[in-house]
Amino acid sequence: MGVFGFENILLLVGFLSILAGCYCLIRTFHILKIAIGIEVAMKAVTLFLALAGYVNGKIDLTQTFIITSIVIEVVVTVVSAGIAINLYHKYGSMDIRNLRKLKG
Repeated sequence: MGVFGFENILLLVGFLSILAGCYCLIRTFHILKIAIGIEVAMKAVTLFLALAGYVNGKIDLTQTFIITSIVIEVVVTVVSAGIAINLYHKYGSMDIRNLRKLKG
């Protein structure tokens, strides 16, 4: 593969994915776009976990961590989707700045 090895390419892809996810989080106020940014960053974390297991030779332990992170991703996505639906029903938009108006 030349100068870049398999591990280095995965590190670069993971780092760029985290940057893309963080950019998506910073750039928008739309709650669904924020959820997508979180998902992209979490997929990069999953990639890093898989790479760490590959490098260390502890694939079984890594698989448990990956499954746990996937479950956390699903919970975060479902909660953010629920908040987005309620925001849309109440205010007609999915702008997170409307969350300041909520009282309860």
